[in-house]
Amino acid sequence: MHAPRVIIMGAGPAGLTAAYLLSKAQIATEVLERDDVVGGISRTATHGGYRFDIGGHRFFTKVSIVEDLWNEILGDDLILRRRLSRIYYRGKFFSYPLKPFNALSGLGLWETSRCVGSYVQARLRPITPEDNFEAWICNRFGRRLFEIFFRTYTEKVWGMPCSEIEAEWAAQRIKGLSLGSAIKNALFGETASSKQGVVKTLIDQFQYPRLGPGMMWERARELSEARGAKVHLHTPVRRIHWDADGVTSIESDSAVFQGTHSISSIAMDELVEALTPAPPAEVLAAAKRLRYRDFLTVALVIDRPDLFPDNWVYVHDPTVKLGRIQNFGNWSPEMVPDATKSCLGLEYFCHEGDDLWSMPDEDLLALGAKEIVSLGLLGGAKVVDGAVVRMPKAYPVYDSGYSTAVDTIREFITRRLPNLQLVGRNGMHRYNNQDHSMLTAMLAVKNITGSRYDLWRVNVDEEYQEEGPNITEEDLLHLELGQPLVPRGKGK
Repeated sequence: MHAPRVIIMGAGPAGLTAAYLLSKAQIATEVLERDDVVGGISRTATHGGYRFDIGGHRFFTKVSIVEDLWNEILGDDLILRRRLSRIYYRGKFFSYPLKPFNALSGLGLWETSRCVGSYVQARLRPITPEDNFEAWICNRFGRRLFEIFFRTYTEKVWGMPCSEIEAEWAAQRIKGLSLGSAIKNALFGETASSKQGVVKTLIDQFQYPRLGPGMMWERARELSEARGAKVHLHTPVRRIHWDADGVTSIESDSAVFQGTHSISSIAMDELVEALTPAPPAEVLAAAKRLRYRDFLTVALVIDRPDLFPDNWVYVHDPTVKLGRIQNFGNWSPEMVPDATKSCLGLEYFCHEGDDLWSMPDEDLLALGAKEIVSLGLLGGAKVVDGAVVRMPKAYPVYDSGYSTAVDTIREFITRRLPNLQLVGRNGMHRYNNQDHSMLTAMLAVKNITGSRYDLWRVNVDEEYQEEGPNITEEDLLHLELGQPLVPRGKGK
């Protein structure tokens, strides 16, 4: 029996969670990361002393072992923040999550009447089958509120009609939220007995690393390497060699890495395309079928503090390309080194290679400045500096046919590559937050040390982890006892 040696592909939250726990168990570990920083989409970028996220990353979870790990890694560097996020529509701010009285009063009497009538009609005659995002939202809010508060932003994010997005995505991200539940929450508040089942989107406070989410993963890397793990930056995965027993080695540009086990958090299509020899044609076709939405942040430094109190704002105005605005000083004051200024992150959703993605940085900075002024959010303040960060494959797309493609790849890997486990958002092609990514990595490590978890059962039945009850070590033991045996890695 060979001592386990683990090669991890990707240094995002899932990959570094695995590395951290493996290093604690004194298991030889190497992490391969193609970029020059760790954290994946949860990194924190810097420019002129200003720190900004690639999107916003709340640290909130109902998974107790994930929360414990956050506190173990960062301790007092985690601060508690109040959540405020609003929708910007037709020059007005609306609460998000939607508060019916705020939304309807802001829309005016005539528009309110239309929304109420539309909601009543949806309750009496719901859309069937409820198999896409548009139908799912219309059935819970009415078509008029869908048109106002859901369509524009969602189609900016995903670059496709809402009718082409599977209902599964809505069920995962906003399960339990409807106009009825929002009204109930507004009228009666959250009772003690309901806290375990609180809807994820209604959570009003969260933890946050004082220097941004990248601080968590930079620290995780430092602690892992101090215990002997190796994290290789600028090390893309080029080829994954395999034979009848599973993965045999992983090749980068200038080195070959060998281990008894492999964990992958890189994009599923890239993983399949790197397999050498090539997998069957239907597996390659499934990988080509997977789609992603790419993302860029235009960070602008503004010569005025306290522009607005929100952590972030959803922009539902169809006249601008801008999708969402982060106000980083409201995430943590330490993100902004000059207290007389603000730093805003303007988020644009795009496809790698399209007009937005390919636009020169100076043109993107000009576009961002023009759009933020046109929305009236600067109040006469001026843009004094800025930077652009691009993030490919930020969001796996849930379009029609994606689940069949994922199942095809999953079945092949389970059957032919028993010493390879897939974890995380892109590794499993699941649009979930970092607590889910971390939990899959935790269970992957337990499998390497002798357990038998099926990682694909995490988040099963469209139940998002933030909604569910706390998961304890005892819960994991019961989960493990009900799992089928997972094949052991090579050499075991």
